[in-house]
Amino acid sequence: MTEPGPDKEVAKFANTANVEGMSDDIPGRVRGLVRASTLSQREFANSIGLDDSKLSKSLSGARRFSSLDLARIAELCEVSVDWLVTGDEPPLAIAARTTGGSAGKAVGAARRYVGIRADVSGLGYHQPWRPVAIQAGGGNWLEEGSRLAAAAVNRVVDTGRSVTEPDLAALVEDVFGADVAIVDLGTGFDGVAVSSAEAKLIILAATHVPGRQRFTLAHELGHLLSGDNHDVHLDNDIFDMRQAKDPSEIRANAFASAFLMPDQELQVATGRGLDLAAFVELACRLYVTPSSLAYRLLKLRLIDAGACDRYKVISGAKAAGMTGRSPEFAQRVTQSGAARAPGLLVRDTYAAYESGAATLRPYANLLEVDVDELRRALELERGA
Repeated sequence: MTEPGPDKEVAKFANTANVEGMSDDIPGRVRGLVRASTLSQREFANSIGLDDSKLSKSLSGARRFSSLDLARIAELCEVSVDWLVTGDEPPLAIAARTTGGSAGKAVGAARRYVGIRADVSGLGYHQPWRPVAIQAGGGNWLEEGSRLAAAAVNRVVDTGRSVTEPDLAALVEDVFGADVAIVDLGTGFDGVAVSSAEAKLIILAATHVPGRQRFTLAHELGHLLSGDNHDVHLDNDIFDMRQAKDPSEIRANAFASAFLMPDQELQVATGRGLDLAAFVELACRLYVTPSSLAYRLLKLRLIDAGACDRYKVISGAKAAGMTGRSPEFAQRVTQSGAARAPGLLVRDTYAAYESGAATLRPYANLLEVDVDELRRALELERGA
């Protein structure tokens, strides 16, 4: 059976503030969307899987819109279910109007993912966000980021995992419950962290520099775990010196360094001496760029400035070649440049479909495949 879909082109509403004549309730907002579309009321009803009489009753208040009705209306008109229910425009919608280029693409992807998460949360599939707590203490932003990283590393160890795992995105999802996506955003942008009542999301730019992408992931995780007062936190360049005075950036970078390169790990490694061969081996084992490792070791006073200058200019590819890990490095380059859907959201949208609480369409949208083709593939798989 084919799911309902638009019979002809529908006006899209990336900016819900442009839809005029909205009443302050759900039926009024839906009436405004019907008027603003290019569809008749009957065509609009067919597009969301309702007959015209049921839509008329819902618009008059005689029948309540179901959660599935609202999800289909939101999808058809490209608005959020949250906006349909509350009438409030979320921060992501505002950010979408004020950003462009790569940042705008990131916000657009975030808005889509957060909207789907809000929908599946309404069906009982909540994101398993698990923050870490640290004791209040003195010190500066660097020290606060380091303390938070130590607590996060302990959490990882307590779950039987390691920060040296190659698939850091999967680890972050499994251990902390934050969703991670990789999106082709072009150049000049590293990542975005989004925090809402329903969603904790990190979006990374696809890149052929896997060490930088890994550091960005840890940086954005630091923003989420710190509870930074940002509904949408954009990072065009996490190493931009112009951000050096922003306390949240200082803390997030300190967190990323200490999380990916834990003090104890480095103390043990340098206790046996750290010549060039040992240095590149350590960088490859931690999956970090040689420059990040060199600066981290210098800050911990485990190497001197001269050694830092010698080591920081080594590329990740050269380090991999020196340690016989070129094939592994090539695979990491491929993976960091490939799109990745948010793993937890993929799991939950499919679970909602399997349980009958939702259609297959949200799952297909996440995978960016045609819903009918996906249904046929799933039916073939079950019959195989």
